[in-house]
Amino acid sequence: MDALKNILSPLGMNTGAIQDTLKLVVIGGTVETARRASVSAWNGFVDSFFLTAHFSQEDYPYDWLMHWLAKQPAWGRSREFEITTRSAGRTGLTESTTGDLEDDEEDDGLVHGRRKRTVAFMPSLDTTHTIYYRGHWLRITRTKRYPDYGHGSALKISVVARNNDILKKLVLEAKREYEKDAEHRVHIFLADTTYGCWRWNGARQKRPMSSIVLQPGVKDMLLADCKDFLCSEEWYAERGIPFRRGYLLHGVPGSGKTSLIHSLAGELGLDIYVVSLSSKGMSDNTLTTLMGHVPTRCILLLEDLDAAFTRSVSRDSTSTGAPTSSTSTTATTTETNDGSTLSLSGLLNSLDGVAAAEGRLLFATTNHIERLDPALSRPGRMDVWVNFTHATKWQAEGIFKCFFPYKPASAAATSNTAPTDASQKNLPLPQREATSHVVPLLSEEEISELAKRFAAAIPEDELSVASLQGYLLKNKTRPRECVDDVDEWIIQERETREKLKKEKAEREAKEKKEAEEKEKKEKEAKEAKEKEEKEEKDRLERREARAKVKQLAKEAAAKSTSSAPTTSTSTESAPVAAAKETTSTESSASSESEIV
Repeated sequence: MDALKNILSPLGMNTGAIQDTLKLVVIGGTVETARRASVSAWNGFVDSFFLTAHFSQEDYPYDWLMHWLAKQPAWGRSREFEITTRSAGRTGLTESTTGDLEDDEEDDGLVHGRRKRTVAFMPSLDTTHTIYYRGHWLRITRTKRYPDYGHGSALKISVVARNNDILKKLVLEAKREYEKDAEHRVHIFLADTTYGCWRWNGARQKRPMSSIVLQPGVKDMLLADCKDFLCSEEWYAERGIPFRRGYLLHGVPGSGKTSLIHSLAGELGLDIYVVSLSSKGMSDNTLTTLMGHVPTRCILLLEDLDAAFTRSVSRDSTSTGAPTSSTSTTATTTETNDGSTLSLSGLLNSLDGVAAAEGRLLFATTNHIERLDPALSRPGRMDVWVNFTHATKWQAEGIFKCFFPYKPASAAATSNTAPTDASQKNLPLPQREATSHVVPLLSEEEISELAKRFAAAIPEDELSVASLQGYLLKNKTRPRECVDDVDEWIIQERETREKLKKEKAEREAKEKKEAEEKEKKEKEAKEAKEKEEKEEKDRLERREARAKVKQLAKEAAAKSTSSAPTTSTSTESAPVAAAKETTSTESSASSESEIV
């Protein structure tokens, strides 16, 4: 300090003020350094006692914890929260939370055709909440990993404990509660080609296997084969066979292929992962990435496999699998603009290549199996084939009995006649009150008699299962009238099909005629344009010929004035002959153009 004073004294500066400033700088720096060191030491000391677990939205434990937290009273009493009506989150479960706001004066039911909305209080993002669990205080923080994209939530849970046993108990308890509440639902995931990942699309109510009416033995065979495969992982490993199984469901549209897959997923407790091979941005690399991220125990669904590499293809039986003439231009434009570069070899490699996932059940549906490449439908890729046809009389009788239950004779009969189908054991109880539109309960004998009459009236292998279901839905409270009016409905269906067929033929004929007229007009316009261009070319040639003649005449006149009389005579004869020759050429060209 004395040395600094000696340096500044010749400059005439006030050394006292500078000394005070330097003292403050030194003291402030010392205090800040001590503060940072103490904070770092304290954080290290605290972190040595805290256990922190991170949960990402892309994995199942996040769903378990969020469902568990929704039932905790402290979660609903948060001091900072969001008010929302979207209580059904990514899990698809609509369980009421402790933060829900309910109006006691309003009764349950529908308001103008829709259910009343529940107002829920959800803790805000980027805030820390404290929950007491089994003698430990949990610090929970919910954040957004990708705020710009609106998805990618994360959950962080910290607890003061010597080991992670408390976190293990928390995760297992949340898992049990989640599986208990999600027992009656099937989760659907869709392929996101933009980011090459799977996106949760919703949770659907399980469909009992008894509601699927197929040919005798088909349903039981598929269910037994799927269960046997899921239990045979060691058997496949011992023999060096890839642990994969493929099922090809082919047949007419509306025959119940997708419904069967939905029912099997509910019966086996598996999620469904759906891939659209013709979606925008689908490529070999994207499909391989998606297949590599498929979980080991799930159902992978490829719908409309025959239309994977075509655009604007009709689904009827007369279609050849190629775009029609009226849509070929549009199809070409779509193929060039949709960004889909998936190839058959890429699809085959993703199904059973080195990077393909194992342990999944592959289901593929198609309406035209004859269009599939043999390499795609061979055993190893598609091991089991099931053909779906139009409804038979046996199916019609079974569907009728599914729609109209019979009245048990007594309470004892009710317990004795309980459904033996395993899929009926875990069905959720109805949550709504009985309405005025109830199905009349008839006796078992009457229902059987009506079902036989209904099946006898249905033509064999003519109507689809979807059309039968649509007719029964329109008469779901009128079993007797449904049977009485079925003949009239069949006539209407046939007339409708004939009308649609006729309209389709007329539309195709009209489109063909318009295409021919358009082609004729384009041809005429092209010929007229060529003729006009030729005439214009002839006019230009004649104009150039006349200009050339005039130029030659001028040159001859100029030479005649400067040459001798004897040479002028010979010079005159030359341009005159040239002029005559040019005139004859012009007349011949004009005559040719007139002939054309």
